[in-house]
Amino acid sequence: MCRTTPRSPGRTGRPRSAEADAAILDATRAALVELGWSKLTMSDVAARAGVAKTTLYRRWANRSELVVDAVAVLFDELELPDLGSLQADVESVVLQFGALLERPETKTALMAVVAESTHDAALRERIRSAIVDRQKELVVLGRDRAQQRGELPADLSGPDGEAAAARNMDLIYDVIAGAVVHRTLVSAEPVDAGWSHDFTTLLLGGLAAVARDGRA
Repeated sequence: MCRTTPRSPGRTGRPRSAEADAAILDATRAALVELGWSKLTMSDVAARAGVAKTTLYRRWANRSELVVDAVAVLFDELELPDLGSLQADVESVVLQFGALLERPETKTALMAVVAESTHDAALRERIRSAIVDRQKELVVLGRDRAQQRGELPADLSGPDGEAAAARNMDLIYDVIAGAVVHRTLVSAEPVDAGWSHDFTTLLLGGLAAVARDGRA
C-alpha cells in the first residue's frame, strides 16, 4: 500500500518539504538508537537533520509526536501481497512485521513511545491514529480479498453486520500484532517462516488445524 509521510494534524502554514521531513524522521530514529528516549531532544534531532529547531516545532509540537511519526513511517512499509490465498497473504505480512520489529530503530522507537503512552492519553491516541488505524487497513484488505476468492463468507448486511465486521477486524489485528510483538520484543524469538506458518494456521483454522498440519 502506498502511503505518504505522516502529517501533524491541525498544522497550517508554508508547504512542507518531503525531503526535510524524511531527514528529520531518519535523524529521530538514529538519535533514539544512539541516545535512548531519556536523552533524545528536539535540538539534537534538528542538528542531525541539518534543520533549524523552529522547523521541527512547525511540524511537531513535541518529542512524543515526532517519535510516533518516525515509527509510523516504518510501519507504512508493510504491504499485503496478493499471493492467491489468505494463508499465504497472512504468512507474508507476518514475516514482514517480524523483520520490521527486528530492526534496532523500530524496536527502540516503538518500545519508547509505548512506554511513554502508558501515562499520556494524547500520545496513546496519536499512536492509534498514526500507526494502529492505518495498519488495520491491511486487515480489511486481506478480508476483502479472501471474500472475493470465496475463502471467507460475506459480511452480514445492515448496521449490525457492519458493526460485527468492524469488531472482527479489530480482534484480528489485535491477535496478529499482539502475537508478533510479544514474539519479537518480549520473548526475543525469531518470526521465521516456520513460526509464521504455524501461527497463520492457528489463526485461520484453530487448534485442530494446527494439530492436523503436524508442524506445531
